[in-house]
Amino acid sequence: MLDRRDALAAAARFVLEVRDITNRINAQHHTDAVATVGSLKTHPGIPTAIAGRAECTLDLRDLSPEVLATLYQEAQAASHRIAEQERCSADWSRILSIDPLPFHPHLIALTRDSIAETLPQPPAESTQWANEIPAVPSGPLHDAAEVARTGIPTTMMFVQSLHGISHNKIEDTAEPHLRLAVEAFDRLATKTLNWLGEQ
Repeated sequence: MLDRRDALAAAARFVLEVRDITNRINAQHHTDAVATVGSLKTHPGIPTAIAGRAECTLDLRDLSPEVLATLYQEAQAASHRIAEQERCSADWSRILSIDPLPFHPHLIALTRDSIAETLPQPPAESTQWANEIPAVPSGPLHDAAEVARTGIPTTMMFVQSLHGISHNKIEDTAEPHLRLAVEAFDRLATKTLNWLGEQ
């Protein structure tokens, strides 16, 4: 056991270290960065053989390019340190890199207003109901991000998926939520056209 050079052991330690790094950076910078190792493959990948190679993916997301850079640098450093301790080596390759891109603030406000006007029975005591609608950062690549990158004012409106599952064949949304979403989308389209007409 002491003579093994187990790439899977090194990768497992790296996955846990990434979680600790992200939690520490979030505490230091008061951010909500996320880091996900969503795939881990071993070679030869059979029950009776020590993993000679392990490949994992690391997905980093935050609204700040600086925080992303820090996460990336610290994850790389951790991988090399752990690999050395496990008598392995660590190599990195970038699959995809997307800079954080904010959407148009006025369109975000119109989106909030459209949702607030659509929601049934808003709290009577709430005087700023629209401001309580959360603006949710979206990390995955969307066509809307590429549209915004060209300089076209852009926003997105999300509809809740049941059980939080999306981009999956079992993704589903309750019909009452779909009806509300259609109404909110219609309101947003009307508000956007009115806003554009004022420009």
